[in-house]
Amino acid sequence: MRKHRFSDIAILISVGWLSLFGLPVLALADPLPSWQQGDHKNAIIDFVKTTTDPDSGDFVPQQQRIAVFDNDGTLWSEQPYYFQLAYALDRAENAPEGALSEALQAAVNDRDLAAILEGGNQSLLDIVNVSHSGLTVDAFQNDVSAWLEEARHPKTGLAYTEMVFQPMLELLVYLRDAGYATYIVSGGGVDFMRVFAEDAYGIPPQNVMGSTGKLEVSREGGELALVKGGDIAGLDDGDGKPITIQRTLGQRPIIAVGNSDGDVPMLTWTTEGDGPRLGVLIHHTDAAREVAYDRESAIGRLDQGLDEAEQRQWILVDMAKDWRTVYDATLDGQSRREADPQEASQ
Repeated sequence: MRKHRFSDIAILISVGWLSLFGLPVLALADPLPSWQQGDHKNAIIDFVKTTTDPDSGDFVPQQQRIAVFDNDGTLWSEQPYYFQLAYALDRAENAPEGALSEALQAAVNDRDLAAILEGGNQSLLDIVNVSHSGLTVDAFQNDVSAWLEEARHPKTGLAYTEMVFQPMLELLVYLRDAGYATYIVSGGGVDFMRVFAEDAYGIPPQNVMGSTGKLEVSREGGELALVKGGDIAGLDDGDGKPITIQRTLGQRPIIAVGNSDGDVPMLTWTTEGDGPRLGVLIHHTDAAREVAYDRESAIGRLDQGLDEAEQRQWILVDMAKDWRTVYDATLDGQSRREADPQEASQ
């Protein structure tokens, strides 16, 4: 898999230590250079400063500094459908005859999301079962890695791992430099996300929480292996998110970041705790550089969160206004040209 520019960001941030020795540093004093100056950026920086300053009344000991992030729509894009669904659709194209109904197989082949969603959760489960089951975890993750190398987004033409949000990468680095542990808590499949999370975000596999399928133990050939079965064993979305965090970490996070109503319980549980707390919602408002959507979207719907953000004092990030760039700055022009071929000819 292509190494993500996360590594470059980490190097640049680390170079900031050179300032301690009187060497010139350009813009490294700004921990979030891809964020526009304003109240939202200032609120995030002020929160990190006060919770890590031993002389502050809001100081938080390092062992309690936990920040949790949704993945789809929060750390990388999720339209026109979740990227894991793109993988599932690619693999379901070659489903064994009869594994899917004729109508569902046709919808898969045509990438007809509306027709797929008409079948409800059962249609999605059928697609997951034919694309994710019957492989060992190792074989599945190797297949996902190979797919990520070759697959390209249908609108932008970019690799999916290139469509991570530059401002969020900077936030992850900033938090870790300040002694925060960063975790992913997503409705996406945990085995799927663990393939790329460390390269893309600097988040190791053990810090990734997600939905789980059934696993079975196989001893075929004299070796013990874990084989992915069908169906969903645990859905890490909505109310499932705080439950998963409690079972895994045993404490509430200090910071929670999401983008959809499926993240609202995680943000609510986090920010209703005692002491300093920070909730952040990413609002997809940028139709030019990404996709604008919220209340009516079938993917990443943000309705309840919009209604409750102000009352709960969550930061509602406006992508169009708060972010200088969405993806890596070198990719934004390419993304726009892919989305608008007329622009490419100008």
